[in-house]
Amino acid sequence: MKNYKKSTIFSLSSAPGKAGVSVFRISGPRAFKALESLTRQTLSEPRRVKLKKIYNKNNDLIDSCLLFYMQAPKSFTGEDCVELHVHGSVAVIEKLTLELYSLGLRQAEAGEFTRLAFENGKMDLTEAEGLADLIDAETDGQHKQAIKQMDGALRNLYEGWRKNLLNALAQIEGEIDFPDEEDVPKNLSHKALPCLNLVLEGSGKVLKTAETGEAIRHGLDIVIIGSPNTGKSTILNALSKRDAAIVTPTAGTTRDIISINMILSGIPVRLSDTAGIRNTTNEIEAEGIDRALKLSKKADILIRVVDLTDESSDNNIKNQISGEDIIVYNKVDKYLKQKRSKSSNSPNEIKISALKNEDINDLRLLLERTISEKYTLGNEPTLTRVRHRNCVSDMFLSVTRAIDCLNKSPELAGDDIRSALHSLEELAGVSDIESVFDLIFSRFCVGK
Repeated sequence: MKNYKKSTIFSLSSAPGKAGVSVFRISGPRAFKALESLTRQTLSEPRRVKLKKIYNKNNDLIDSCLLFYMQAPKSFTGEDCVELHVHGSVAVIEKLTLELYSLGLRQAEAGEFTRLAFENGKMDLTEAEGLADLIDAETDGQHKQAIKQMDGALRNLYEGWRKNLLNALAQIEGEIDFPDEEDVPKNLSHKALPCLNLVLEGSGKVLKTAETGEAIRHGLDIVIIGSPNTGKSTILNALSKRDAAIVTPTAGTTRDIISINMILSGIPVRLSDTAGIRNTTNEIEAEGIDRALKLSKKADILIRVVDLTDESSDNNIKNQISGEDIIVYNKVDKYLKQKRSKSSNSPNEIKISALKNEDINDLRLLLERTISEKYTLGNEPTLTRVRHRNCVSDMFLSVTRAIDCLNKSPELAGDDIRSALHSLEELAGVSDIESVFDLIFSRFCVGK
């Protein structure tokens, strides 16, 4: 993002196009002058909503609108800010935009208002990321996670770590700088250990939930895999309630990956049907099988489908399942007619007929239960990005090294604690990581 010093920016902050109301936001040192020029009046009380008429430079009426202004630093951006709530006419939006340009204001870039808030200390980088996630949130789980982060949950967490690290560093520096002073307690560096252990324990616990936070933000990949003609495509269609995949009695009908988007347990998921796994000389089918196997390795949840009426399907699956896979024994209706018995050995196993809505509902409940158990957040803050995980992992390793060095070399332990503090600065956005800033704020919409 370019650096425009002391410029005043504006943007339409509501959705473009015809609407009942459209919102313009102005921020910067010339925001109040622009407002006085538009209204032909001096400013009244801040933070008071007023109904005013706004005009262009030729004194032509643009619109009657609700407006208010906020003085720095008590605004979203930390600068002087103005909001104009005009009628959502395309003509009004165009005329007001042209007038703001004529007043010397600049169109804001994507995410520039939020970046100003960050640079002016109104939020840290994790809170800005939480705001971006809130704007993008499509499900209840994403909303809850974003609200928590935007409200400073992650910030409060790392501030606690930072205080413990600074306390530990002070203990170590006291021993290094004043080794012979009588009024300095001996073995101060050993008193740093409890503080470091607290950081290690807390960050270790958060790192274990990083996968959950990232999955909620991005969505889960659920992959259906199994031998040909086990009913994978029928299950996909039944769960999605649409004919997404072609279903025929011919083995090998599905040759490519077919994915549909759903929401389960408040989390977005991509449910994928794949080619049936078998030995084949057909190049196209072989490519589909290869893609199926690669996708299954990346899946968050794997559904392995077994045809109850086919012993070879059952035998093939036994050598591949893991403890976390969901095993679906399909065609139970035909199976029972053959008077064979089979019991489920795991809560992750289920016997169904994919043609029966009741059985599909049972499978959906099993999926939702699995998602809730693995990917439901508690009250603790969660890492939601790879960037977060990398910063906390680096801090965790630095603190581990510091603990190992306490008895051997307090000087080296101090250096490791400084490295840990630097990792927290990167997490908060205090350190110089301009490329990361550009990437994060460019993903906001214009006007935010």
